[in-house]
Amino acid sequence: MLEQLGKQAKEASVILAQAAMNDKNELLREAADQLVTNQNYILSENVKDVKAAMERGMSEALVDRLTLTVDRIEGMSEGLRQVADLEDPIGAVTEMKPNKSGLLIGKKVVPLGVVGIIYESRPNVTADAFALCFKTGNACLLRGGSDAIHSNIAITKVLQEALEKKKMPISSIQLLEDTSRETATKMMQMNEYIDVLIPRGGAGLIQSVVKNSTVPVIETGTGNCHTYVDEFADPEMAVNIVVNAKTQRLGTCNTCESLVIHKNAVQTHLPAIVEALLQKGVQVRGDERVMAVNDQVLKASEEDWGTEYLDAVISVKVVDSFDEAIEHINRYNTKHSEAIITDSYSRAQEFLDRIDAAAVYVNASTRFTDGFEFGFGAEIGISTQKIHARGPMGLNALTTTKFIIYGNGQTRR
Repeated sequence: MLEQLGKQAKEASVILAQAAMNDKNELLREAADQLVTNQNYILSENVKDVKAAMERGMSEALVDRLTLTVDRIEGMSEGLRQVADLEDPIGAVTEMKPNKSGLLIGKKVVPLGVVGIIYESRPNVTADAFALCFKTGNACLLRGGSDAIHSNIAITKVLQEALEKKKMPISSIQLLEDTSRETATKMMQMNEYIDVLIPRGGAGLIQSVVKNSTVPVIETGTGNCHTYVDEFADPEMAVNIVVNAKTQRLGTCNTCESLVIHKNAVQTHLPAIVEALLQKGVQVRGDERVMAVNDQVLKASEEDWGTEYLDAVISVKVVDSFDEAIEHINRYNTKHSEAIITDSYSRAQEFLDRIDAAAVYVNASTRFTDGFEFGFGAEIGISTQKIHARGPMGLNALTTTKFIIYGNGQTRR
């Protein structure tokens, strides 16, 4: 069965690679409309997943990641429309130059082929992945988690109906309904059919794919994201950004999990930040200097500094210097998103230069690390590696290039 899906995906990718830009855009707009038209069906299937998750005792934050609403389906639909409106990178020719033999050598942007994606919980990934892959002429083979199986099947069915209506290959998107680990492992080794594999989920899933895959992997990372409150930070801005970065949505990879604060800002900034977090129901775990600020703060362990909670918990570390803040963040971060709050231009610039992460912010919430917010329409994931793609991956991350060479009879001596 898995091999048959691979063959069908490969066949679809050949057709999609030659698809006209207008045809692709028209299909994406049709698919966007169909998601909204069929929202009651999608929501009814999502309820099955949410109910099962709650019965298993899944945390509130992870249930939130799993849950679809009318607004979230509209957001998925709008993501498809935005992708349709974006410039199509496929077919663009760059760097066309003559060489000494009179050959005209350039590069042409082409699809990757078949993109495999293994992901957990969030059913919106199904629509996002399809939109970006389809726009770039790639077929996608998806393996979602068992938590969201009913939601993923419903979304895939709606998208395939749109493809059929527009006479596009329905194998442009296929969902592997067997969510067993054994089948996932087989998918990781389908080099004959899958050109690249992208994992989206927790650290366990990502590391399993990286270790077991023989297919090239674009590694998306977990998010132990930090916000550093500098001694030159505006107090009100610090409260607003930290609370937003931590509580706007708990179960996402761009949520702030760790607060780092300069010792000179402890008395002036930290009490209000801690109080605001506690009022939002966040458990605060800190070192001794943080515990002295509020008796509701729990003692942090070494493990806390490197933990992605995906829950209403945050670690807080007081540092004696700006350099110590940099060292602490680079030691414990996951190369995802880091932020500084400061009114010092020189500190801001140095933070941007020295922090090793895919996205580095000055005076803004880490929650903005998102393909939609970055203007990509959607994202295939957030890459924390440095090869091929880094940060939110939009259309360009799903392309490669090939050399095209024009001659007029040249032979090599």
